[in-house]
Amino acid sequence: MEQSFSLTSELRQNRLVIVTSGYINNIGGEAIAKEFDKHFANNVKEIVINLEQSKVVNSIGMSFLLEIIEQLHDVQGKVVFTNMDPAVEKMLTIMGLFEFAGKAANVDDAMRSFS
Repeated sequence: MEQSFSLTSELRQNRLVIVTSGYINNIGGEAIAKEFDKHFANNVKEIVINLEQSKVVNSIGMSFLLEIIEQLHDVQGKVVFTNMDPAVEKMLTIMGLFEFAGKAANVDDAMRSFS
């Protein structure tokens, strides 16, 4: 059975930190994109996405993450993914996302990577 998706977010030093829980599919991806859009409209250009509680990202969920990365890349912003399950990290690597996004062991390391 799939774990239902939820997320929490907070602003830290004008950086958006999103913590996901559950399967990132069309529902999860859309929820992340909506949360991002709310803050992007207020000029937040640095995002941390903590995937510790999300062990699966499907292709539709991935497409939402790609859109966020592209939008931020266009304005010299950045996404950093943290706490990734090895399978998720491998998929993001194969997709080439880390050419345009960062990765860090945890949220604190991600916050330092923006400096």
